[in-house]
Amino acid sequence: MKHYLKLMRVHHYIKNLLVFAALACGGQLFHLEKLAMGFSAFIAFCMVSSAVYIINDIRDKEKDRKHPKKCRRPIAAGIISVRRASVLAVLLLLVAAICNALVFRAASTLLLVLYFILNLAYSFGLKNMPIVDVTILVAGFLLRILYGAIVTEITISNWLYLTVVAFAFYFAFGKRRNELMQTGNGETRQVLSVYSVNFLDKNMGMCLTLANVFYALWSTDEKTMAFYSNNYLIFTVPMVLLITMKYSLVIEGESDGDPVEVLLHDKVLLALCVVYLAVMFVLLYLL
Repeated sequence: MKHYLKLMRVHHYIKNLLVFAALACGGQLFHLEKLAMGFSAFIAFCMVSSAVYIINDIRDKEKDRKHPKKCRRPIAAGIISVRRASVLAVLLLLVAAICNALVFRAASTLLLVLYFILNLAYSFGLKNMPIVDVTILVAGFLLRILYGAIVTEITISNWLYLTVVAFAFYFAFGKRRNELMQTGNGETRQVLSVYSVNFLDKNMGMCLTLANVFYALWSTDEKTMAFYSNNYLIFTVPMVLLITMKYSLVIEGESDGDPVEVLLHDKVLLALCVVYLAVMFVLLYLL
């Protein structure tokens, strides 16, 4: 069973929590009906994302066998056959369709389908195109937020959308940077032969700067302060700066650059994120 959970990348479900972003930022996290809708949306996105990971692993099994870490993946290691993995992917898509039907919105369904199609295109060739590859990864983060917002019928600030996009580009470039540092060539990922560490470093710096600026603009925006009826969000900006600095320090070490792996394996970074979420909860719901 653990091999199937590993194949599904269950630990990556943490990224799908972005589905709840609109609900949380909209101050309606305890609205039971909307929370139930958000949970169904979360399950739907988790199932689709797992199906995508499985398809990608089937597609990349030969290249993964040459990678120092990816060679341990169930399909690349020969633990799970391609046939069984394919059946599991189909079942996951069926579960996703059922969960999406429970909270059906035409627009949200289109977003879920778009996410699946984009990632299929990524697996079948677009991941080999520089800039396009990271743009698709970023689109995945944005689609999660949009999907959750549409399902729960909650509107959130454009500044937050821009913040997520900028951070997502930073994470994506950081992942490519560390993959390049570890392998040094395009043998395990073709697009790495096009990128240079200098290019990735410069764009990581640009995106991280923009992300922090966008977040600061959201926290000081008049509409934001009026909506939450307090002026204290500005005090979370230094916390976000600390989190991003710590994250940068980690990925410039021996990390593979995967955002989920970085977060889950660094206790200090995880603690900073928990404190930030706790402070945000108090500011948005208790003050």
